[in-house]
Amino acid sequence: MKIGTIILAAGDSSRMGGDPKQLLQFKGQSLIQRVTESALALQCGPVVVVLGANRTQILPELNGLPVTIIDNPAWPTGQASSLKTGLAALYITHKDIDAVLVLHVDQPLVSLGLLLHMLEVSKDEGRGIVACRYDAQVSVPALFTRDYIADLLQLEGDKGVKWVIGKHRADCSEVLFEAGAIDLDSKRDVELFRQAQLI
Repeated sequence: MKIGTIILAAGDSSRMGGDPKQLLQFKGQSLIQRVTESALALQCGPVVVVLGANRTQILPELNGLPVTIIDNPAWPTGQASSLKTGLAALYITHKDIDAVLVLHVDQPLVSLGLLLHMLEVSKDEGRGIVACRYDAQVSVPALFTRDYIADLLQLEGDKGVKWVIGKHRADCSEVLFEAGAIDLDSKRDVELFRQAQLI
């Protein structure tokens, strides 16, 4: 399968007091570097990083990486605009992709191993969606076959991929990823993560 990966990294980290969470360090790398390098290590297709707020601070973290960087000037309207911006960037030059992988920048424990497992599940079970289960939800990282691109493009405002997953649960394989619940949205989240001696 040729898979296009979209990394959503356009938010302004408002709950972080203005400090871009994309630049938080974990094991010697920024979060944006970690998730981007994991996506590239899949070696399954193009990788698009969607930036918005704090672009000038984040951009140097991606220097030298073979990714497409695209700006979403509409990032304040919600996550849907960033997803659609990423899809447009993929589709302009890679109309032959078989599936789309959506990643968030603030899940520090996403790994290449997890992403490879998702691809195995997709191959073995043959469903149109593979998504991760944690914290009583099924969400990102999530893989969608090209049949779902139209659904993703219909999202508006703060509606994210969870809406599409919920609408098509019968066609969704779940991968248990308990560490996906670690989501660094606020300074308190980071503090608890550090107290757990993971950062």
